[in-house]
Amino acid sequence: MPEEQSQTTMAVDELQAIIQRCQILEESDFRGEDFNLFQVAGQKCLEDGYAAQLLEVIQNEKNKVIIKNMGWNLISPLVRCILAYKQEDDKQEHCLKILDQLVQLCNPKELFLGLLEQIEQTSGEQVCPTVMLLLQPLQTVLLKLQNKKAYSVGLSLAMIMNQLTPLPVPYTKQQIQEDKLGLCRCCNAVVDFAKPFVNEVVKNMEKSSEYNDMELKEELLKFCMKSLKYPLLTAQLEQLEGIEEHPFRHFATEIIDILQDIRELMPLVFIHHKGRRSYWENQEFEDIERKNSADSLACLSYLMFVQHFGINCFPMVFSPSYLLQCNMTHIEVLLNRTEESMLSKGLDLFESCLLRMEDNSLSHQYLEFRDFINVPQDLVKVMTLCPIEYLRKKSLNMLQLFIDKFDAEGKYTLFRCLLKTSNHAGVQGYIIQKIKDQIHLSLTKAHDNVWFTGHHLISLLDLVLFLPEGAETDLLQNSDRIMASLNLLRYLVIKDCESENQTGVWTILAKIEKNFLKPLHVGLNMSKAHYEAEIKNKRENRRDANNSNTVCSLTVSEEKMPAMTTEMQLQVSWQFLPSCSAVLNSFQSRDKWAGTVDKKIFVVIKIT
Repeated sequence: MPEEQSQTTMAVDELQAIIQRCQILEESDFRGEDFNLFQVAGQKCLEDGYAAQLLEVIQNEKNKVIIKNMGWNLISPLVRCILAYKQEDDKQEHCLKILDQLVQLCNPKELFLGLLEQIEQTSGEQVCPTVMLLLQPLQTVLLKLQNKKAYSVGLSLAMIMNQLTPLPVPYTKQQIQEDKLGLCRCCNAVVDFAKPFVNEVVKNMEKSSEYNDMELKEELLKFCMKSLKYPLLTAQLEQLEGIEEHPFRHFATEIIDILQDIRELMPLVFIHHKGRRSYWENQEFEDIERKNSADSLACLSYLMFVQHFGINCFPMVFSPSYLLQCNMTHIEVLLNRTEESMLSKGLDLFESCLLRMEDNSLSHQYLEFRDFINVPQDLVKVMTLCPIEYLRKKSLNMLQLFIDKFDAEGKYTLFRCLLKTSNHAGVQGYIIQKIKDQIHLSLTKAHDNVWFTGHHLISLLDLVLFLPEGAETDLLQNSDRIMASLNLLRYLVIKDCESENQTGVWTILAKIEKNFLKPLHVGLNMSKAHYEAEIKNKRENRRDANNSNTVCSLTVSEEKMPAMTTEMQLQVSWQFLPSCSAVLNSFQSRDKWAGTVDKKIFVVIKIT
């Protein structure tokens, strides 16, 4: 006990000695050595657990000038101690009181830099605890600043968001409830931190409609844009059962409210395409800012049109087609991402816009806009490449919904575009089926549809009834497309009688025979011969294969799988070849029907 008391006395005595020496000096006479000695002695008191004694020194009125000039040096060890102590520990309470005293007594400019330095130096699991600890002191200091307040507020918000951004955003219900790193609580605390400065901007705008001091408003706008990109663009924002107040939904509401309060919500939604003034001379930096802005604006549209945040101030005077046009850029941005949260937001935003519209109401002229061509192509990429099943299915549904909204000429143009740009046989087969549906409607309606009959249809059939590589086309790889094409041709010959020839198919039968049916015949025969020879070869060499140690490597999704022995290869082949035969048999059944078409072609040629 005496030894402990001696150590306590020593730590406090060192601090008191420095204090007494500085008390007799004028403020202007403080030297760098004095600052260093004060910091070392104060840090030793904190680290040795003598925060109570340090607090007494700081609260002493005689030491006010010293603390004003030197106290900010204690911020770093003070933060470490507060985070190290448990919440119920008296030592932590003393440290918190010291922090409060420093905020009240220290030079605001120096303390501001000290607090910001602590936020900048933190990392990993300590980011959110450190930020939440220092938000209130930082806010108090900023409110005291007279010069460069807007710059300092912007620097603080930018520093905080930069530190939070590397943290993973909780996505599932369990992750949100656990909030392991404290990100959910921290984000909402940052909004509370910004509110006094939002109120200041609002107050100034209310005083004068020609409010010219735009610096603070611009800094708050930057903060909102960053918040839209992170964490809101990544976050799960659907209402979750069992969570009374979803932290990210609350955060989104607060961000929208800030934008509305500073009168930037509607301009961001509708005037963004005119572009904002760039602050960068470096083109690379400008491109990065543009991309970040695009992500933020896409998230903003999702919040408004899907989650309906801020919808109460939205003017209900815009047509559904105009709203779709405004959002197509955002939809394209989201569909070009690979993350589940962003793809789902893009599909939800697209669906929300399309459901506002009636079928056949969207003019073909909208396809002159680049986004209206790019988005369906992006949907095709999601349908064929995305590993998440429900997103693939929803992309297909959205493509169908998008097609349904166009007038006849729009559907026709979209079909041509997708047939030319898609290299996926399944997608091509799907589009051909939709062409068949439109032809059926044209033939069964009372009024003619010129886009799916006559010369327009003939031009479209040129893209449908052909083999990409002639007789050497891989029939299995292109089976979906070929089956759909044969089905369409069969429908046309049966449904549109030769005497009426509404579709014009009877006019081009010779061309179809040359470009499609004959190469298909040759391809079928080549395929049958190839697989029959393959099966025969496997049977003859099976004995040698069983005795061989040759191995085969296989790569799936860029991941190398364990090596395959020859026996394993044979097992796969025996499972694969019957499947090929089944497809070829299906082709053969179509081939028999094709013979009837050949006969009709012969009759037509003979008559002419």
